[in-house]
Amino acid sequence: PAALAGRPIVRMKHVLVVVALGTAIAAKVRLQPASESLPPFYHTSEELREELQHLVSTCPELTLKTHWAPNASFGRSVQLDVISIKAKDAGAKKLNKVFMLFGEHARELISAESGLHFAKTLCGERKEAILRGNEFMMVINANPESRSRVEKGEWCLRVNPNGVDLNRNWDEHWEGDASFGKDTNPGETPFSEPETQLLKQLVSAYRPTTFFTIHSGTLGMYMPWAFDMQHLADRNQQSMMEILKKVDEDHCQCPFGAAGKEVGYSCPGTCLDWVFDQLKTPYCFAYEIYYGGSLSQLRDRWQDKLQWPGASLLQEQNLAHEHFKDLFAHFLSSFIQVASQAEQALQELNELQGAPSSVQDCSIRPPSSTRIPRRSTVRQLKIGPMRT
Repeated sequence: PAALAGRPIVRMKHVLVVVALGTAIAAKVRLQPASESLPPFYHTSEELREELQHLVSTCPELTLKTHWAPNASFGRSVQLDVISIKAKDAGAKKLNKVFMLFGEHARELISAESGLHFAKTLCGERKEAILRGNEFMMVINANPESRSRVEKGEWCLRVNPNGVDLNRNWDEHWEGDASFGKDTNPGETPFSEPETQLLKQLVSAYRPTTFFTIHSGTLGMYMPWAFDMQHLADRNQQSMMEILKKVDEDHCQCPFGAAGKEVGYSCPGTCLDWVFDQLKTPYCFAYEIYYGGSLSQLRDRWQDKLQWPGASLLQEQNLAHEHFKDLFAHFLSSFIQVASQAEQALQELNELQGAPSSVQDCSIRPPSSTRIPRRSTVRQLKIGPMRT
């Protein structure tokens, strides 16, 4: 698009930086927990909505609308809060239209928290400069019913109330294979879920020029394809790689490139691939913004991988290549999977079912003190450390 021509990195910098650095924001801690189980550095789902409603009253550029997706076959309906942020005087200007999707996986609490913080940033003192060339549509909490269960103590819940992984339910190389496992169940059919039906409607009507899906569990920034390693996203590949490279240098120092999947362990049906392929959106990215282990170890091993001759070319083609395999076998990613991960995921599931103590990997239960020692608690989290 003309609005993006010539300087894609500069145009995108404000969008990418805040999301990539969501975990670096200073924590805002309550004196009392938000609920009996939820640590005080997170908002409950109701509080997320209240914060967005408050922004409406203080930010003239922001509008909030609740969209409903009834689904009689499951006897339930879903409501998603959708915010739009656009300069009042934008008129018919050609803008970079950014669609941002947070909270698809319920246990990844920091995703929605980062979305809320980003909305506040867009309404802050830099909004005039940011909104001069960009407008935004954001779904902060895409899996609200399951998130509310996580808030009450079901820390490992990833799927929606029907047991479906929302980020495997999109009609892009979808495969209804029971072998994917409980946490990555793609559903009975593509778009079988009210959440993905509604998200499809929203993003299709908006027709973004830039799309983000925000997750946690590791650090990484990816572009299509995610469904396997034999098909490469050649459309706009260089521009997307340039953006990821710039953001990585300045902020993440983490794995980035074409997602890719190891053959036999693909995870088709992602929103990343569907939006890129079906809507022809020029810029599509998946971010994983929080890792609870040793950041220095992750970054050091990533830099070691990049020293290998030809690594940059492999990175552009797919990160599931044999050269990167041991890295992603150790630093698990929802978008970059290798064979050993499937075996490990099954083992972890069996341990969770038979031994409650192993829930520590998903646990965010705070210590008895109301003062949260951030580092000691963070090391237990795959889902994020703090309120942002």
